[in-house]
Amino acid sequence: MEENRKYKVIVSERAKKMLGEHILFMAQVNKVAAREKRKEISDAIRTLSRMPQRFPFLDEIFIPPNKYHKMFVSKWYLVIYQIQDDIVYVEYILDCRKEYKWLSLLQSKS
Repeated sequence: MEENRKYKVIVSERAKKMLGEHILFMAQVNKVAAREKRKEISDAIRTLSRMPQRFPFLDEIFIPPNKYHKMFVSKWYLVIYQIQDDIVYVEYILDCRKEYKWLSLLQSKS
């Protein structure tokens, strides 16, 4: 029965801004590729409405354990989200080619 459960997916303003910055940067080189990447990431996020638990927890020493899930999209992008009741909150959309030491701030928000 859990497999049929549908979750509401909410993308934070921060995550939208992060995605927008990635796409704008890509569009400077190739507008078509940027549109396709935006669609690919958006489509992947929409799949979180069904079985969002299928992706593992983000397991880092500076992240609260068993709080955030991670979903990789097309090898370079990482979607970080949490599940609360029937809602999936997408918090971050990261380009994995960059360094994100600031993620340690998640520890202080838990």
